[in-house]
Amino acid sequence: QVQLVESGGGLVQAGGSLRLSCAASGRIFSIRDMGWHRQAPGKQRELVASVTRGGITNYAESVKGRFTISRDNAKNTVYLQMNSLEPEDTAVYYCKAETLVTTYWGQGTQVTVSS
Repeated sequence: QVQLVESGGGLVQAGGSLRLSCAASGRIFSIRDMGWHRQAPGKQRELVASVTRGGITNYAESVKGRFTISRDNAKNTVYLQMNSLEPEDTAVYYCKAETLVTTYWGQGTQVTVSS
């Protein structure tokens, strides 16, 4: 089993920044890719960004140039630095960790961007 604990969400004005963190524990040696998804009210959960164990990143088009995902394998933690936040970024953000056989999710952290 893998446990994921997220932190760093909150309320911010448009144009502001937030940094999300997700710490993994448990069978961490089995984790391959990690990433962040988000789900806004009435919408499906969508990929925001992901990073492989080797550091290869992937971003949704809507966040390219504004968000940066990073990973510290020594600390078993993945980060999402979010700059130039927009009201459209308002959502619950979920951390995800993938192994060869399954996917683990965090409990989610609320990000609210006011206009």
